[in-house]
Amino acid sequence: MSEAKKGDRVKVHYTGKLTDGSVFDSSRDREPLEFELGAGMMIAGFDAAVTGMKVGESKTAEIPSAEAYGEHNEEMVISVPKTQLPEGLNPEIGQQLGMQQPNGQSIPVRVTKVETESIEIDANHPLAGKDLIFDLELVEIN
Repeated sequence: MSEAKKGDRVKVHYTGKLTDGSVFDSSRDREPLEFELGAGMMIAGFDAAVTGMKVGESKTAEIPSAEAYGEHNEEMVISVPKTQLPEGLNPEIGQQLGMQQPNGQSIPVRVTKVETESIEIDANHPLAGKDLIFDLELVEIN
C-alpha cells in the first residue's frame, strides 16, 4: 500500500484540538479535507504529519506553534482611533473586521479591546502562538 507523498492529492479526516483538549475544528461531520501535500495549502506541521501515512491509517500529531500559525506577533496588534472606523460600526470584543492594507488587499482582524476613543485590533491568526494537536485519518490518496 502506498504512502502519501509530496504532490499527492489526499483526503483527510481530522479533529484539531488545543493542548487543553478543547476542539477548535473537525471534519468528522462533513466531507474530509482535500488538499495537495507539499503545495503550501496547509500549515507546515499538518503537511508533515500526513506525509508518509497510508490509506486507513490514523494517528495523533502534536504541532508546535512555529509549524502551525506561528508565534503571536505583538506588532500585529494596533490601536485604531474610532474616528477612522466606518460610520455606524459599533465594535465589540471578539468581532471580526476586515482591514484594508495600502496595496488594497483586505486582511481579517479581531477586535480585542474597546475604549472610549479607540479600539485595539489583532491581525494575528486566532491560533497564533498556540501548540495544536490533530487526530488524523488518511481517507484517500489520488
